[in-house]
Order: sequence, then C-alpha cells, then structure tokens
Amino acid sequence: MSHTNHTGTSFFLAGLPGLEAVYAWLSVPLCAMYVASVAGNSLILWVVRSEPSLHQPMYYFLSMLAVTDLGLSASTLPTMLAIYALGITEVAVEVCLAQLFFIHTFSIMESSVLLTMAFDRFVAISNPLRYGTILTGPRIAGLGGAIVARSVSLHIPAPIMLKKLPYCRRGQLSHSYCLHPDVMKLACADTRINSAYGLFVVLSTLGTDSVLIVLSYGLILRTVLSIASKTERLKALNTCVSHICAVLLFYIPMIGLSMIHRFGRRASPYSRLLLSYLHFLTPPVLNPVVYTIKTKQIRLRIMRLFRPGARGVRDSQSH
Repeated sequence: MSHTNHTGTSFFLAGLPGLEAVYAWLSVPLCAMYVASVAGNSLILWVVRSEPSLHQPMYYFLSMLAVTDLGLSASTLPTMLAIYALGITEVAVEVCLAQLFFIHTFSIMESSVLLTMAFDRFVAISNPLRYGTILTGPRIAGLGGAIVARSVSLHIPAPIMLKKLPYCRRGQLSHSYCLHPDVMKLACADTRINSAYGLFVVLSTLGTDSVLIVLSYGLILRTVLSIASKTERLKALNTCVSHICAVLLFYIPMIGLSMIHRFGRRASPYSRLLLSYLHFLTPPVLNPVVYTIKTKQIRLRIMRLFRPGARGVRDSQSH
C-alpha cells in the first residue's frame, strides 16, 4: 500500500478515542443538542413568519441565520449519530465528499449572514430614519441570493478536486465528519493545488468576513459614542449584544481549530475534536437561545405561544 497508488472506496471517521465503551451514552446529549437546534431554529422561523411586527430587515437576517444553522446541523448529524449511536465509523468516499461540501458551504453561509447582520446593525444605528428605505425587501433578497451563490460556487471545486486524488493510506480521518483538510491529508499525491485552493477560500471568506465585521463594529462604536444621551448609547449598543454573542460563538472555536490544524501538530486529539464540536454544534443550539433571551419581541411572541393567556393579561395591564 505504501508503494502503490490506490483509490479507496471508503474512509473511517473518528469518535472520542478511549471512550468507545460509553458511545451509546454520549449519543444521548448529541441527540438532545440536535433536537434543541432543530426546535429552536424552527421556532425562530415560525415566530418571524407569524408575527407581522417582526417583518423587518433585522428579523429577516435572523431567519437566514436560523436556516443556515439548520443546514449546518443536518450536515453533521448523519455521521455523528452513526458513530455514537450505531458504532458505524466507515463512510463511502462519495458520501464523505458530499458531506464536506455541505459542511463548508453552510459554514461560509453562516459567516456571510453574520457579516450582513453586522451591516444591518450599522445601518440601523447610523441611519435609523432611512433604515427601511436602505434595506428594502428586494435588497435583502438580493443579499440572500448573493450569500448562497458565493458559498456554493466557492465549494463546488472541493469535492471534484478531492475525488481525483489517489489515496494510498488507510482512510482514517481525525473528526466525526468529513472536512476538506482532513480528507486531503490522506492523499498520496501532490496536494499543493488543493491546499492553496483551501487557503484561498478560507482567506477570501472567513478571513475577509471577520475583518469586515470588526470594521463594522468600529464604525458602530464611533457612531454610538457621538450620541449625546447615555441612555440612548446603551440602548443602541444593547441591540448589538445578540449579534456579538453569535459572532463569538462561531469564530472563537473556528480560530482555535484553524490554529491547531496549522501549528498544533502535537496537539491532543481530544482538543481537535472538542473544538470542532464547539464550532459546528454550539452555534445552531445557542443562537436561538441568545436571540430569544435578548430580543423582547421574539420572547413575548414565544410566551404567547406557550401561555395563551399571557397576551390578555398584558393587554389588560396596559389599559
């Protein structure tokens, strides 16, 4: 095998090493996280759709984030549950390549949506009177279409390029799902083009988006500091708290994972797996929680859903 090029028909995914005896128990919190992700993001979509007062640019972008989180959860779910619930680690090459395409596509979509949400907050704070005229329905739809086109077009070459590579090592991956750098390392051919392509995609999307988000908040902070009233400054900053939490949930584990992949050759397998789980699992679960807690309109609408009498009580109190 070390002297002969061989194109394998399957790869082997990794769970948490040394904990194979408790995989069935680990599948329980994983299933709970996926259920919470699907329920939370679906609830956000339903609330925004059913509440006319939420038909505003900010909540349309929040709906885009919820759809992206649902896609990210659905991309990682099959192989993780197969490993921990069924003990199946083998995955066909074609399935693996399809999974990595969707995982990376939805990751870039999430980064792009977070960038548009930063732009939305900047417009809302710097031009509140023109907010509705700047971010019109057609423009929001155009931004959504551009996000999808950008994410899909940049990742179509990835599975095609990887499919053409010969794999002469045992196809043991280091994660519970297929990722581009992980699969590329198993090839026994020159992968410099694939590596350069992957670096270009990361820098032109995640790298650029993160820089633009930081710049957006620099402009937001400058605008907020120019407001005379301290109460108004705090009120303006409070509208950004949910988005800042979503950005931190997405980018901090991703940066740590990238640093380990690039420089942490001797890093523990546990650190790689746990950071990857944090990066792909926590944003879909916690984003709906953060936005429900910090957004009064969504919180009240959900309370009315689970406590039908809450609306009548609140209305009678207001009178």
